[in-house]
Amino acid sequence: MFSNNRKNQAPAVGAAATSLIARGVTLRGDVLFSGALHLDGTVEGSIHADPSGDGVLTISETGRVIGHIEVPQAVINGGVTGDIDVSERLELAPLARVEGDVRYQVLEMAAGAQVNGKMVHRAPQTVRQLAQAAIEATPALSEA
Repeated sequence: MFSNNRKNQAPAVGAAATSLIARGVTLRGDVLFSGALHLDGTVEGSIHADPSGDGVLTISETGRVIGHIEVPQAVINGGVTGDIDVSERLELAPLARVEGDVRYQVLEMAAGAQVNGKMVHRAPQTVRQLAQAAIEATPALSEA
């Protein structure tokens, strides 16, 4: 009576696309993605999320990156040799091994994760903008 044929249906509007680099695959070169990227293989090059979107990078326990990572959100449970720059949230799972500097806004680090490099917390962008606006407005108030 009611057909549940999902094969011919288009993806839901707003559904984030997920890309996969499978185990056993080695990609040499830079990767620019939007949506979500799940890495089980190896990337020898930088990984960047599309600046106009909310990119999520997931590196599994078999995943490996040799290069710079710059994304809004990341979940890492594999190896990274290079700097990691996460503008929003970074989760380092128990098998994460990072050789490089890490910049983050929110960090969740599980027991067993390793980072050999500097860990730098960055304040949310809006807080800096509000503080600067308050400093600029103060002299105007005292002159009035």
